[in-house]
Parts: sequence; C-alpha cells; structure tokens
Amino acid sequence: MSKSYQAIVIGAGPAGSSAALTMARAGLDVALVERGTFPGEKNMFGGLLHRMPSLEKIFPDFWERAPLERHIVKKGVTFMTGHSSFSTTIEAGNFDRPPYNGYTVFRPRFDRWLADEAVAAGATLITRSMVDDVVLKNGKIAGVSILGRGQLSAPVLVAADGVLSFIAQKAGLRKPTFDPAQMAVGVKALIDMPREMIDERFGLVRDQGFANEFVGCTEGVRGGGCFYTNYDSLSLGLVFHLASLRTSGKTPYDLLNAFMEQPQVAKMIRGGKLLEYSAHMIPEGGYDMIPELVGDGIVVTGDAAALCNATGLNLEGINLASHSGVVAGEAIVAAHQAGDFSRQGLESYKKLLEESYVIQDLKQFRKAPHMLHNNRIYQEYPELMCDFMEKIYCIEGSPKSNVTKLFLKSARKKVGLGNLLADGFSAWRSL
Repeated sequence: MSKSYQAIVIGAGPAGSSAALTMARAGLDVALVERGTFPGEKNMFGGLLHRMPSLEKIFPDFWERAPLERHIVKKGVTFMTGHSSFSTTIEAGNFDRPPYNGYTVFRPRFDRWLADEAVAAGATLITRSMVDDVVLKNGKIAGVSILGRGQLSAPVLVAADGVLSFIAQKAGLRKPTFDPAQMAVGVKALIDMPREMIDERFGLVRDQGFANEFVGCTEGVRGGGCFYTNYDSLSLGLVFHLASLRTSGKTPYDLLNAFMEQPQVAKMIRGGKLLEYSAHMIPEGGYDMIPELVGDGIVVTGDAAALCNATGLNLEGINLASHSGVVAGEAIVAAHQAGDFSRQGLESYKKLLEESYVIQDLKQFRKAPHMLHNNRIYQEYPELMCDFMEKIYCIEGSPKSNVTKLFLKSARKKVGLGNLLADGFSAWRSL
C-alpha cells in the first residue's frame, strides 16, 4: 500500500473522525487510519455524552441524527460504605427538553457513525492498519508507515491515537513514559435488562435516562463509580487512579465485582444479565498533563493530548476530544491554504483550543487532580456522610442534638476537625 494524501489522521475515535470530517468537508484529500476492524471496536468509556457544540455546528440536527441512547433527566451522587449509602439526586425539567444536557451512548455505534460521516464527506477510511512509525523526508514529516502494509504519504498528521499516543511520542511531542499519578484505568460491566424494567425501576418514561456517580465504592483505592441507563441495558463502571491501584495490590475486576455486590448497587442491577467487561486507560492529570500540541507537520488531539476533564464537576472526554478534532481540522485547512505546515503554520490549532471551553475548563480545574490524591475522600468522607445522615434520621426516644453538633461529632470521629477544615479549603481552591 502506497498512496499520497493531503493529510493523515491516526485513530478513528471522536477526535480523529471529527478532524477528518472537518478537513474532508473543506475539500482536502484525507486518510483516516484505524487499528480496529471498524471504528469504535476497541473503544470504551463510561457511557455519558455531554453537549457537543462543535458537532452541533456541523450537524444542526445532530441530536436526531447521531446514534444516541437515552437523554439524561436525572443525575445523582451516592456516598457509600460497605453496609450503607446516602444518595442525592437532581431531576431538572430543563434536562427533559431539547437541546438535552447529555445522552448515554455506545462507543462502537457512535464512533462508527461519526467515521461514516467523515467518509461521506470524502475522507478515506483505512481499517485494520497499525501505524508503526512516522516517515521523515529531509527532516520533515512526510507520512506514516503501516505495519506490514507499506507507507502513506502526507505533509501533515493528526495524532488521535489515544492516551498512550505512539505518534506524539515519535514526533517528540510527549515523553515516552507517563507518571502513574496522572493516569487512571476504567473498568466497565454492561448489564442486559429489558427496557420496561429499566423504566419502572428508575422512574423513567419515553427516552429518559438516569446517571449516577459513586464515592466510597473502591475499598480505599482512589477512584469512583458510575452508572448509566441505556435503552435496554445498564452501564456500570469504576475508575481508579493507577498509582493507588498499583500499591493496593487489588485487581480492577475484583473491585468491580465487589461493587456490583454492594447492596445499593445490587438492587439497581437485580434481574439483569452480564453481557461483557471492558477496560480503558484515562488521562487524569488535567491541564498539567497536556503535552506539546503542535509540531512541524503534526497536531495532537483528544486523549492523545490529555484533553479529558475527569476531575471537575462533570466527567467529560468525548465532547472535548471532538472539539479538539474539529479545530485541528480547521487549523490544517488554514495551513494548507497558506502552504505552511510548520509548527508556526499550525499554531492556530493551539490558539483555537486556548480560546475554547476545552482549555479554559481544564485550567479552571487545574488543581483538582492534586486534591483528589487525598485518600480521605474515598473512605473517611463517605463514612462521614452516611454516619451523619443515619444519626439525623435515627429515632431512639431521646432528645435530639442540633444538626451542627451531630455533624461535628461525626466529623471529629471520622476525619478530625483539622482535616475537615484543611480539606474544605483544598476543595474550595480546586473547584
């Protein structure tokens, strides 16, 4: 295989397909290279897709056109211990009206659809192709080599090949190794369940969906849980800080199975049938983890650029990846028109990202990853919340203490008042 293109995108995930779609719509001859047998085959995430302003601009009918599951009308947070839990849920009327705040999706369906849209716009999709090197000519990027299949030529590349981006490393834009403290691993179980049972169990109608996050469900390992309703299945997952998981000596799937057996969760999935397990590496270092985004003849997007907000008030990844792909495509189109694929010629990509919500949100929550290295968040504070709420609602036939005294008593016992003040200040600075 040997062919020339005006641009090559490595990785047909949301970032890569969005970049290829943008360039193809502008008339560029672009190759979209994917390692799997089809886009999305090897991709996994929790299951919640937030607003996609960049794709909504390309597709005004995006929310009717894309292969989406349920729109989220209820969001909850659960603090849990081994034997009790405390949950709070918001069900907002605005979440049940278009434009919807978020949807559940399946990556294999969504990624395949987005790549097909890029092909329909004129991009060439090349599957079952592992990029194993960057081709240089006279010191400049001239294409890529495909393992066992030859070379593809192009003056500019888009590295959209995931968190462990080999292409960004080969181009010298990121270090060959990662700090485990900046990485996480997510594991997920997909539970088959009839749609009628899901609607009845979670109080849903039509295409309404429910999303819930969990704290205190990881047996002291830094991390948390998530739960989402699909049309006729449930997505249940855990995310662990890699360094904490490594030192714990515990395995992700053992922790996931224990999570599924916790009474609060067991009731949610009762009657369902386990369909599959999956796992995925997640860049969790936030703004401080972002590598060099632009080089001579190359830009880096999506997870490869660590554009994942896993520690803010919402967990966001696909929407950030897709936006980065769109603006990468726009920058390459401008560079093509100017005939300049140097670092300086592609610098508009970095500028567009910095002006967008992607970088601004990551900057806003820059301190959050450091706050979440506090081990008390994952055990002591869930125990505090459950103990406090239990004391409020427990009837013992004796006079009640006021709420402040009850909380301080529980806090003193579970975390210590000094730690409570210090952690509260840290959370305020981070969020």
